[in-house]
Parts: sequence; C-alpha cells; structure tokens
Amino acid sequence: MPGSIRDSGEVNPSRREYPRPRVLSVAHSPDPDDAFMFYGISQGKLAGENFRVRHVLKDIQSLNEDAFKGRWHITAISAAAYPRAADKYWVLSVGASVGRKYGPLVLARPDRLDRLKSSDWSRLRIATPGPQTTALMLLRLYRGAFTAVDTRFDHILEAVKKGKVDAGLVIHEGQLTYKDHGLVSAVDLGKWWFRETGLPIPLGLDVVRKDLGRVAARDMARLLVRSIREAYRNKKEAVAYALKFGRGIDASVGERFVRMYENKDTLDMGKAGEKALRTLFDRAHRAGLIKKSVPLEIIHP
Repeated sequence: MPGSIRDSGEVNPSRREYPRPRVLSVAHSPDPDDAFMFYGISQGKLAGENFRVRHVLKDIQSLNEDAFKGRWHITAISAAAYPRAADKYWVLSVGASVGRKYGPLVLARPDRLDRLKSSDWSRLRIATPGPQTTALMLLRLYRGAFTAVDTRFDHILEAVKKGKVDAGLVIHEGQLTYKDHGLVSAVDLGKWWFRETGLPIPLGLDVVRKDLGRVAARDMARLLVRSIREAYRNKKEAVAYALKFGRGIDASVGERFVRMYENKDTLDMGKAGEKALRTLFDRAHRAGLIKKSVPLEIIHP
C-alpha cells in the first residue's frame, strides 16, 4: 500500500513507500491559461486516481507567499519567487508558462510615453503586479532604478489610464487588450529578453513539494501532463471553462491568451526552458536581486 500524508500535509515517517496524500492540494492563479492547464484535474476528468483534489484559486502573489511556507502540494509560482521556495519545492518540467519573443509589457498613456524613452527612470512610478513576480524581476534587470508601485494585477490598466502612475507592468490578458484602453506599449520584455539571451522567457512554474519524495513528484508531473492533454482533447469545453477566469474578455481574446502560454513548452519546458530558467537566476543573482545561486532540480514525468 502507498504511504500516507496527515491532514497537515506532513509526511508519515513510519512509511518507507512514497507518500500518497488522501487529499492533494493543487493551487493556481485565476487566469485562463492556468485554468486551461488544470482543466482535467479541476473538472474530475482523470479517473483511476486514489486521492481527491482540493482545488485552490489565488492570485499569483498570494501563491508565491504560500509557497514560501510550503502550503500546497502542487502550486503555480512565479519563476522569480522560486529561489525563496527552493528548499521546499522541486520545479516540474510540465506546467511552465513560457513566452517565446513575448512576455510582460510596460504600458503608458501616449502623453507619458516620452518619459519612458529616457535612460533615467529614477523618477518614474510604475505599477507592478507583485514584489516576487517574474515580470518585476525582468523589469529590474532591464532598467533597475524606478519606483515600483505594488498594484493588484487586474487594477494596473486602470491606474495607468487615470494617471496615478507613469506606466504599468502588465501581465495576463492585458497584454492583448491594452489598445482598447487607449494605452501604448513602451517596452516588450519578452522581445528584450530574447535579444539579450536568445532564449525563451520563463515566467511561471508549477512546483511540487519535496516532502512527497521524488517518486510521488514524478507521479504528480504525469498527472499534470494528463490534465493538459485532457484539455486539448476537449479543447472547446476546456476553453469555455478557462474563459470563466478571463475577467470579461471575449472568447477570441481568451483563446489567443490560452494559446500564448499553453503550448509545447507547457507539456515540457525542454532544454531551452531549463537553460532560460538558469540564466534568469544567474543574472538576477549577479544583479543582486536574489541573495544566492539557486540549486535547480527539474522533475520530469
């Protein structure tokens, strides 16, 4: 019989076999791309598993903070937040949000665009989606000196429109809809990262708790692969489900956003994705954005 996990989530040390949680906590952000990825799990489409899933939805900043405490068995996390959670989690090769020549955008009103063309950003106030987000780490690598105004990601466009900030660092579907709000793109961090490194941009990860053990972690990776493949087999239904998390966007925009971040890299980040992740951490360490180099072990299905 497989081992067990107490309700607290701690491993039962009396068992030699790998632990199987009775209830598997799976956490991700309330966004169309993540919802699509976890469709098979969240909708109970995966028969034959001997555990129940506790489905947790939180914004990515909250998930980052939860990961520092090791709260969930499997969780989405910003790539930039992983160094602080590396003692508790392994990175899964599956489930990554990877952009190839696209990624977070710095947006502004047309009348403030000139401020962003200057080489001196020290007086600029930029709305950013959270202190541990990959978007902010990338912007610090791009141009370090500015004031980050911590803003809920779905309030950033409005803050820029109303002139509360000089610009906004936008993630999620705002990357596709910003023109509808009368805003312009000043910096495309995905394109910048590719020019700098020739690599894709690793934005989000799915990670698995180390106290489950490597065998169970690989099982969890296979479970997530099955969930994504289930979504592709039932694409129309899965996209409709994902759009419930799109904050009012229409089906065409929602499907475009899902396609951006649910791609072949999501099923396996591959060698390029792993190299990109190591490059991000190395550059952040040299820039003083993270305190020490990150030991990186990727769990494959």
